[in-house]
Amino acid sequence: MKTPQLYIGTAGWSYKDWVPNFYPKQQSKDFDWLQFYAEYFNIVEVNASYYTYINQRVVESWIRKVEFKDDFIFSLKLHQDFTHKRKFNPAQIKSFTSNLDLLKDSERLGGLLIQFPYSFDCNDTNIEHLRKLIQIFDGYDKYVEVRHKSWHNKKAKSITFCTIDQPQIGEAIPFEPVAGNQKAYLRFHGRNEDAWKESIGNYGKQQSYDEQNARYKYFYSPGELVEINQKLKEIYDKVKKVFVIMNNHPQADAVANAFELMSLLQDNIKINMPKTITDTHPRLKDFAKN
Repeated sequence: MKTPQLYIGTAGWSYKDWVPNFYPKQQSKDFDWLQFYAEYFNIVEVNASYYTYINQRVVESWIRKVEFKDDFIFSLKLHQDFTHKRKFNPAQIKSFTSNLDLLKDSERLGGLLIQFPYSFDCNDTNIEHLRKLIQIFDGYDKYVEVRHKSWHNKKAKSITFCTIDQPQIGEAIPFEPVAGNQKAYLRFHGRNEDAWKESIGNYGKQQSYDEQNARYKYFYSPGELVEINQKLKEIYDKVKKVFVIMNNHPQADAVANAFELMSLLQDNIKINMPKTITDTHPRLKDFAKN
């Protein structure tokens, strides 16, 4: 079986609670989190772009910081104005596409992630809205995350639907690796069912950082990862590229699981990883080069 090109990383890289589980506790004044992250991974999914319109100078600094890594790419998450609020203007479109173009021109763009909420079911109004976004962002690889099972088995020519792993609650779409346009984009949110249910009940309420992210607190077991590996390899012959994004980010669990999948998806090869993560998760030593 031929292994497709693999891009494996996490949703975001700037988390204070990744110290010291991934980023070292003692850091020099020149230490940079993105540069350290890029030493070990070849993709990161930018979450900040969902909440704010990022200054182009910031994006240019990202590009400079990863110059040493030829294959490193960024996946940019579309701002919530387009997906959740559905209120945007030409200036906001231009602000976002300018950053996409910066990354694309530097050959650092993995694609555009368009994430919709659980309430975005498959109906005529929502299909038309999706079609509108596809037209606006023509010319970029687009990955669409829908969480409602009414979208299950839907196909599209100009986008690739994401495969997502999340607690199977209510009308949640099931985990089933999807291939589209010779690509697969998988996002792992964890399986913390109790915390997920609680977060739904607390939607719109004032919450602390820990409360907001509790539903993503989940560490995939070796057995779960083996099952994921087996399911994903079933579509290897249908794709040329596979993107794997771990979003179970609290305390850097996403980093650890990303390293494990990196090894499994390449037939248990040894992976370069820092001592910080193997000290935190000793089971990773089986996958580590050092």
